[in-house]
Amino acid sequence: MSANLKSTLEPKAFGRVAVLYGGKSAEREVSLKSGSMVLEALQGAGVEAFGIDVGDDLLQRLAAEKIDRAFIVLHGRGGEDGSMQGLLECLGIPYTGSGVLASALAMDKLRTKQVWQSLGLSTPRHAVLASEADCRAAAEALGFPLIVKPAHEGSSIGMAKVADVDALIEAWKGASRYDSQVLVEQWIHGPEYTIAMLRGQVLPPIRLGTPHTFYDYDAKYLANDTQYQIPCGLDAAREQELKDLTARACEAVGTQGWARADVMQDADGRFWLLEVNTVPGMTDHSLVPMAARAAGLDYQQLVLAILADSVEARG
Repeated sequence: MSANLKSTLEPKAFGRVAVLYGGKSAEREVSLKSGSMVLEALQGAGVEAFGIDVGDDLLQRLAAEKIDRAFIVLHGRGGEDGSMQGLLECLGIPYTGSGVLASALAMDKLRTKQVWQSLGLSTPRHAVLASEADCRAAAEALGFPLIVKPAHEGSSIGMAKVADVDALIEAWKGASRYDSQVLVEQWIHGPEYTIAMLRGQVLPPIRLGTPHTFYDYDAKYLANDTQYQIPCGLDAAREQELKDLTARACEAVGTQGWARADVMQDADGRFWLLEVNTVPGMTDHSLVPMAARAAGLDYQQLVLAILADSVEARG
């Protein structure tokens, strides 16, 4: 792995760093865990860092504190969807990760898929659900099984696998509690991979395994029986194909600094893009730190690399 993944900057070069975490999204608890670990790693490296649990007083905190740059560890809406990035742009505070457009686009699963389709990148067939009639039409067009997803949530929140129309309608109603826009996709039978990008490079892919129906919230953050396979088990040519697809998918969305793509492989060996996360989890169960370790970076070095990219990209 190229040496330029690691930061060569002295801790003082980052200035006073605000770690933004918590927030109000459905992923608040995950963000609190991610943010506390990032903050501890930065402080352990000698960076002058402090935390802000993002709430209604955020503007006052940003105005009152001396902040040279922000490390965004907010998952979901309000932090990963371009709104926080736009606020920091307006305030002239450099920040980690993707910009306004890429953040907003990646948070919208439907429009991300539309961009990929326009470029000929494989993503499962899908439909948008807004009524029971839509559910029946989607069942007719796509067949079963299907996976139902809120279009603007992460961490598998509100997702459900369904095998008949009645279950599809119930899953749509359940997902609607989280989001006004609900997406349904064809279920891809086969292994799931997650692939991280860091500073323009693709990290080693991870093959995921779980006894759960799919890689849900519990499997991601709580369960001890989730399997993570690194190396991922693909031969060199197929692994390179997967890496190239990830790079093209992230480039299409416009990600910057770091990101993570989720990909399925069907029984014929074809890869299918699911989504891109622009502020992936950074907990002790999270995938980007695992991939970074496989590339030779420990957790602290990973955090410093993400922060260093904000200096190089935004001054």
